[in-house]
Amino acid sequence: MTALAQEAPVTTSQTTTPEATTPEPDLDEVLWQAWKAMELPEGLRAEIIEGFIEVSPTGRYAHGQIANRLRDKLVVFLAESEYVARQDMNVVHDRKVWIPDCFVVPEDPEEHITDDGIGFKASAVQLIVEVVSPGHDGVERDRERKRRAYARAGIPVYVLIDDYDGHGTVTVLTAPRPDEAVYTDAHCVAYGTDVIIPEGPAKGFLIGEAITGAPRNA
Repeated sequence: MTALAQEAPVTTSQTTTPEATTPEPDLDEVLWQAWKAMELPEGLRAEIIEGFIEVSPTGRYAHGQIANRLRDKLVVFLAESEYVARQDMNVVHDRKVWIPDCFVVPEDPEEHITDDGIGFKASAVQLIVEVVSPGHDGVERDRERKRRAYARAGIPVYVLIDDYDGHGTVTVLTAPRPDEAVYTDAHCVAYGTDVIIPEGPAKGFLIGEAITGAPRNA
């Protein structure tokens, strides 16, 4: 999907005297209030990622098919646990907001919803999966900007299902360092090779061709 990045206007303060100083606005707060006020046409969604409001369309069929296969299997895998798989809901961290393709949170959401009811607190999220979107902006968003954002929020496991990396790859990222916005452990396999979630409520969950489909043509 193609993303449109909207940067909040930066307003500089004018200082007339040392005593008469207008403080600069908090950019995070400006973006947060602008995001909450947005009214988007059906089929579009908006996220706040690394100082930008990014507007993008919902995924095309192939994208949605992978995301839904994964969620359906996660629902079964987590059925006897205290966790559930969710889609199309907001994840919020320090006035940043994301709408992952799939994520895992506690089944009882009461204490994990933001005070304003906008979405789940990132601190409750145990795993996020993104199916990489087409186009330069989509690929860069999922592989780079969201990777940093999720690491910065301390999301324990981030999974990238990437149709656009060779014949297709699945990357499992763990051991985030929030202060550096990096994941220190990465395991990448090609489509056609099974990969298993190594930790958390989804530990042991297998991602293979039943979810990704067969390797893509080069």
